[in-house]
Amino acid sequence: MTEQHAHRFERGTDGPKVIVVGVDGSASSLRAAAYAGGLARRQHALLAVVYVQPVLAAGAALGVPVTGTTDEIAEELVAQIREATERAKGIFDVRWEFHTFRGDPYGGLVKAADELTADAVVVGTSEQAGHRIVGSVAVRLVKAGRWPVTVVP
Repeated sequence: MTEQHAHRFERGTDGPKVIVVGVDGSASSLRAAAYAGGLARRQHALLAVVYVQPVLAAGAALGVPVTGTTDEIAEELVAQIREATERAKGIFDVRWEFHTFRGDPYGGLVKAADELTADAVVVGTSEQAGHRIVGSVAVRLVKAGRWPVTVVP
């Protein structure tokens, strides 16, 4: 083995380059975004803000305009993030991108983290009581063991 091939680059070993944060408009997800923004700033990493648009077959079957509703949520989240970025301009410099994926929150975040080559994933704690029984997105991401996961209360 030659010396130049002895050391291979491993994702995340020099600090995270891409941090994925899941947002859905809940208070805990917005706290997670703020935390991830600080982490991205300190690490000089790209902050990939991800909103997973739910696919609600039952809602669509009942005639509920699901896509329009989730598009509005995504647009509102982008507006909130842009506003927060503008307020912090000159104080904090964070490179960020906004992405939307469709699916269930866990599957969407896994897809996002894979496609964006994430070094870390940040999520807020679940605010839904049912997740205590079924398991929260955060727990499932940790159990996947594919990235460091930070859960923000």
